[in-house]
Amino acid sequence: MELNIYFGIYVCSVMLASISQILLKKSALKEHGGFLKEYLNPYVIGGYGLTGISMLLTIFAFRGMEYKNGPIIESFGFVLVMLFGLFIFKEKFTKKKFLGTVFILLGIFIYYC
Repeated sequence: MELNIYFGIYVCSVMLASISQILLKKSALKEHGGFLKEYLNPYVIGGYGLTGISMLLTIFAFRGMEYKNGPIIESFGFVLVMLFGLFIFKEKFTKKKFLGTVFILLGIFIYYC
């Protein structure tokens, strides 16, 4: 596979999407005291904003890379979200999470090597 700027843009897009998921989870874990405060708070607005930016970056990235690379790069987002969960939310690192992460990374490695 030839690395190009579009590949880097897509990796950044996946990272932004992962960060947006963390922001949305942070919001979901808080009490907001009302319907509007639940959906119109900085975490939710930021999370959905990053999701929109991620979508635009993904569309732009596919202009210069093959579509078959998309699902492979996108799967890296699962690993990022798991790592963010470990460090930000202090979630437990279970055997299932470990095996899932190993299989994802192994699949990425096999596909690109």
